[in-house]
Amino acid sequence: MDISVVIPLYNEAESLPELFAWIERVMKEHNFSYEVIFINDGSTDNSWEVIEALKSKNPEVVHAVKFRRNYGKSPGLNCGFQRAKGDVVITMDADLQDSPDEIPELRRMILEEGYDLVSGWKKKRRDPVGKRWPSKFFNWTARRVSGIKLHDFNCGLKAYRRKVVKSIEVYGEMHRFIPILAKQAGFRRIGEKVVEHHARKYGCSKFGLERTVKGYLDLITVL
Repeated sequence: MDISVVIPLYNEAESLPELFAWIERVMKEHNFSYEVIFINDGSTDNSWEVIEALKSKNPEVVHAVKFRRNYGKSPGLNCGFQRAKGDVVITMDADLQDSPDEIPELRRMILEEGYDLVSGWKKKRRDPVGKRWPSKFFNWTARRVSGIKLHDFNCGLKAYRRKVVKSIEVYGEMHRFIPILAKQAGFRRIGEKVVEHHARKYGCSKFGLERTVKGYLDLITVL
């Protein structure tokens, strides 16, 4: 299989049909064999019903896991990584702010340029100031302590060689530090790509101060 797309989500029912149709279009245009793995992280809306409907129409492509409660993004990614079969594994958020149109170039950078991991960089962010500035400071701190020259550690849009995701374990809020975990596991070819960042179309952000605090505590744990 060429590509596995892993999508953790929490209360994103409105965006899921549009997101899947977008991914499907990109994959067909480039003749990729692929799977989409939805991880429903204890959603309280009808996200699971939407996923089931997508799966019933696309049983060979859509796979899904349902958590009984909200565990967080890191356990969701870890669960998806365990199931991924693609040579290249793509992660993205479910809110339509990440563009599936970036997938072919991310895959090319892995396979042709030899990267183990390519992280998206939302150079022009469509988020409120209250979310952008804490993120800037956090990324500056992560760069200084890790030595990895990435502008956006927390970008949900990333590409990996399959052996990378099979070699790391992600928990807590450590999805922010997957590049650091990968480096510690011996995968040092880490790059980044400027990616388009769209304004949120449906629902509201799940970002809060608690997540920032947890992120710093997990950075200490990783180090």
